[in-house]
Amino acid sequence: MRTNTLKRRALFGSSALVSIALLASQPAFAQQASAAEEAADDAAGEPQTIVVTGSLLKNPNLVLSSPVNVVGEKEIATRQINNAEQLIRDLPGVVPGIGSAVNNGNGGAATVNLRGLGSQRNLALIDGDRIVPSGSGGTFDLNNVPLALVSRVDILTGGASTTYGADAVSGVVNFVTKSNFSGLDARASYGLTERGDGNAFRVDVTMGGDFAEGRGNAVISMGYQKTDPVYQGDRDFSLFQINSFNGRAAGGSPTGTPTSFCLDDICDTNYLQNNANGTGFVTPDPDGFNFAPFNIFQTPFERYNLLGQAKYEIADNIEAYGRGMFSKNTVSTIIAPSGIFGEELTTNINNPFISAGQRAAICAANPAIDCSAGSTAEFKLPAVYRRTVEVGPRVSKFVTTMFDVKVGLRGKTINFDVSAARGESNQTQTLSGYTLKSRVNQALLADNTTTCRTTSGGCVPLNLFGGEGSITPAMVSFIQGVSTVAVDTGLSQVRGVVNGDLGISSPGASTPINFAAGGEYRNYSFRRTPDNLSQVPGELGGGGGAVLPFVGGYNVTEGFAEVNVPLVEDKPFFNNLSLEAGIRQSKYKVDAAGDPSFDTTTWKVGANWEPTDGLKLRGGYQRAVRAPNIGELFAPSVTGLTNLAIDPCSGTKAQGNANLSAVCIAQGASAAQIAAGSIQDPAAGQAQSTGGGNPLLSPEVADTFTIGAVFAPTFLSGFSMTVDYFNVKVAGAVSAPTPSDVINACFQNVTAASAATAACSNIRRNPVNGRLSGPAGTTFGLPTPLSNLGRIDTSGIDFTAAYATDIGFAQLLMNLNGTYTIDNYFQATPSSVNRECVGQYSVNCGAIQPKWAHNLRTTLDFDGDVNVSLLWRYMSGVEYERRLFETRKAFNGTITGSGVLVGEKLDFNQISAFSYFDLSAGFKIMETFTLDLLVANLFDRKPPIVGATLGTTAQNSGNTYPSTYDALGRRFTVTVGMRF
Repeated sequence: MRTNTLKRRALFGSSALVSIALLASQPAFAQQASAAEEAADDAAGEPQTIVVTGSLLKNPNLVLSSPVNVVGEKEIATRQINNAEQLIRDLPGVVPGIGSAVNNGNGGAATVNLRGLGSQRNLALIDGDRIVPSGSGGTFDLNNVPLALVSRVDILTGGASTTYGADAVSGVVNFVTKSNFSGLDARASYGLTERGDGNAFRVDVTMGGDFAEGRGNAVISMGYQKTDPVYQGDRDFSLFQINSFNGRAAGGSPTGTPTSFCLDDICDTNYLQNNANGTGFVTPDPDGFNFAPFNIFQTPFERYNLLGQAKYEIADNIEAYGRGMFSKNTVSTIIAPSGIFGEELTTNINNPFISAGQRAAICAANPAIDCSAGSTAEFKLPAVYRRTVEVGPRVSKFVTTMFDVKVGLRGKTINFDVSAARGESNQTQTLSGYTLKSRVNQALLADNTTTCRTTSGGCVPLNLFGGEGSITPAMVSFIQGVSTVAVDTGLSQVRGVVNGDLGISSPGASTPINFAAGGEYRNYSFRRTPDNLSQVPGELGGGGGAVLPFVGGYNVTEGFAEVNVPLVEDKPFFNNLSLEAGIRQSKYKVDAAGDPSFDTTTWKVGANWEPTDGLKLRGGYQRAVRAPNIGELFAPSVTGLTNLAIDPCSGTKAQGNANLSAVCIAQGASAAQIAAGSIQDPAAGQAQSTGGGNPLLSPEVADTFTIGAVFAPTFLSGFSMTVDYFNVKVAGAVSAPTPSDVINACFQNVTAASAATAACSNIRRNPVNGRLSGPAGTTFGLPTPLSNLGRIDTSGIDFTAAYATDIGFAQLLMNLNGTYTIDNYFQATPSSVNRECVGQYSVNCGAIQPKWAHNLRTTLDFDGDVNVSLLWRYMSGVEYERRLFETRKAFNGTITGSGVLVGEKLDFNQISAFSYFDLSAGFKIMETFTLDLLVANLFDRKPPIVGATLGTTAQNSGNTYPSTYDALGRRFTVTVGMRF
């Protein structure tokens, strides 16, 4: 019912906005002004909407102490991308978040990760406004940004909580839309890779204009985007998963075909696998099942989006305005077929699909089974592995419908802005292609080939004892299921701001003191509603842990003020000296009985000094906060997957070591498994972990410091440069220990007393085979609780330079944007490793963050009619995490196994510096048509190969890091535009 209500509201709101915008914009084509006329209007003082990112002050001459990196409209058009995440993730200072290159781990939304501090510690805004988030983490889905109407993107790095409230610890990304748009702009683009896949199509139509003799303006932008998947099986370097520690290119998962299982709790000599002819058993394939070809490098994406906004001067210098957004996004992730992943199942000895040879082998291996003639005895298969390839791949389809509406009133004589906004988002995740554990259990108990012992649901007996193809379509129909999870979020906002000047100035300056003050109220709501299948641990074969329902929310009431004080102007060595300050007081109330509420105070101080023409010095200090989000507070504890390649108890490690053996046994392994050396490392490098929300969490506190300079020398016309040092320290960070933290806390110094400590005994192993991977209902793995015990420290230098000059036959334009990250330390708890991840990669570090990264664009502009541009994207080299390297190096040698990489010598312990070049050209055809061409990854450079088990599943996929390095290869895009 809630979903239908949301869709009705969205459609009603969008339809109304479309109607208003279309009616308002009808006279636009006759009233369209030329560029010269618009410039004249601006010079004459026509009122314009001013968006200053990082401040509530609206002075157009304001110079802020915080650095802001700007991506202009031309750069956005030149890049020819389909969504905002693809634009942002390639910028220096940005670490890739969740986006189109993330397959296993993509929740259907795209995020930005400034400074590598996590997407939950920055804000994505549209025209300075928060938009309804997409999930319990409170982050805005970048898939909803209407790129066609964006005039620029401002990236402010450093604390901005005083201006925007909590979450802006590492900064904000503000998408500023076009104001006073007149005319019609239509664009269509098409792109594909050199291999002929990854087709991308985008079309946008924007129309608008003035009405009521110029007292109002309305604009509407409509768009459609569609991107096809690119499979890892279609690239030679990712056709086979490579083990990052032994260099073998083969399978990767013990769950394959035919079925393998063990008959006791040792699982060594009695670890059996069916052979294809069903007459007995063979040793399982040590390479396992090759799941790589099913996975994808580029997730399929489809979006319909609509944005309409209008403003109208209802009285002199009093303007009413409104904005409405609607989008429907469909994102799909695709992974290898479902199956039975180490589950304990029950069958009967007279099962019609068990051959005589198999029955004899089963009875010989386990004398406890009644194998007498005519026996119908049931017996357990402790750990069954079977990839149900007959069912097809697992597909998670995320359909997200979002609308966000805002109305407001603002004045220009007395500068005020009062607004209210409401946004709602509904996401439905549909999981298909999954095998149901309960159905498999039911279908394994059968006395003949046509009838199950329990016939409910139209049960069809299941043949797990043959080779691939033994599961017939009728069996598939019975054992597979479709599951859904619905997520609804809401955000209501009311804000009022008064700003202007106080009419007074300091003795040394003529410019008045500028101020802003106001209040804000926000109310967040969240509801997750999974169906019954999703809530049962292990019911969906390969679906991870249970997805449990939960409801949460909170509201916050805030008051804030900012001031900018010019101290000295037009004096020797003091062309300008100004100070700025701000404060925000926030009161949070959690929407749950008995849960604590909390108050926070954020503040900032900053200074700007222009000692002479062409040189400005700036600096600022900010106290920022981040309140725990709904997921961190309310998410129920569940068991899911994390990344761990090596188990300290696996193989023969514990043999002859009494202390280590005691620890492994305390965690659920058996003495027999240790003696046999049968405990294996986690399957496919993925161990189980258990964690959830913590209602006792309190806000994080961050101190951010920036100091820098802006240099625009008068002796070098057209040149400008900025250099800014940043330092961010987060105390009381909401965090969970990394897999290595959990393992090290127990195993780093094993003593006789270790088995009794919580650090060791809280790790829970598979009760059947002692592994840290297995069924979510019985294998709880590594404990990863959330706490406020974390600490984050990062620092670095941002650098920009721009140069423009006339070289006779063309205008030469050069723009450099770079970031040197000095360090980025993360410590989950006081006893955890204070881990440095800059320039390093591992399961503990997530996405790659190089020491130095830059973008350099060089453009030749021929009188505005033709331009040619080259973008150079550079990342310095990185290496395998040094702490792990000292314990166990990654692979360095000759690749073995299968595929084109066999025989090549590769070192997975380091990745050299990488450069990519994108070549583009733009042509103006007559006055109304444009043609833009792009060749991305001009030299078709392949990504670095490090195997698939060194990093996290989301980032380390297809033997590389596809969000950081281009896994698709050379791509071509053409865009045709029309403007009236």
